[in-house]
Amino acid sequence: MNNNILCTICARAGSKGLKNKNIKKIEGLELIAYSIIQAKNSGLFKHIVISTDSDEIAHVALKYGGEVFFKRKAELASDKAAKVPVMRDALLQSEAHFNTTFDTLIDLDATAPLRRSEDIKKAYELFKQSGKENLITAVPARRNPYFNLIEIKENGAIDTAKTYASTTRQDAPKCYDMNASIYIFQRQRLLESDSVFGTKTALYVMNEESAFDVDSEFDFKIVEFLIKSKKLKQEEL
Repeated sequence: MNNNILCTICARAGSKGLKNKNIKKIEGLELIAYSIIQAKNSGLFKHIVISTDSDEIAHVALKYGGEVFFKRKAELASDKAAKVPVMRDALLQSEAHFNTTFDTLIDLDATAPLRRSEDIKKAYELFKQSGKENLITAVPARRNPYFNLIEIKENGAIDTAKTYASTTRQDAPKCYDMNASIYIFQRQRLLESDSVFGTKTALYVMNEESAFDVDSEFDFKIVEFLIKSKKLKQEEL
């Protein structure tokens, strides 16, 4: 356990793609419970702080050991609110509450229950060894955007969204599908920038099924099927 690492889990009310998605249950556990249990199983954190504007989500989080001592401001809980300012607010609220300064923040997406605690530990080890300022997670892209991602141009023409000089897939750059399952930030990086991308950003590549998080009823059915097929105990998450 490292007292200088803060874990945050950000879960707001008012999700539109799937109503109350953060507290929908799979195998008897609410979605947000999976992230709290995985954070606890990683053994990395003294504090697991929940940023929410919902009393109902707060109640569920407290039941599993999440810490809820502030309510997220309305301007950070809207559909248009970006994720980085929400994490920054959680960091500053936590530092004031615990009267301490955290070196590192690790944020776990509340709707990514297919992540494992081993992923959190491995991502943090990679982050430390890389010397980078932040880390994001992704899975290998199933389809290559240089060949399969198309768009309608302003003149109405249909073309690939990205272009590359070579016509062979093997020569194209490797591409990944960002799954937003785990974010890691150095404190100063989080305070200074709203972007998760940069030359000092590390990438932790997760397994293929980690591409699925819950944003719609269809997503929920896929994730529910995958979780039920594993039959993992809470200590194995």
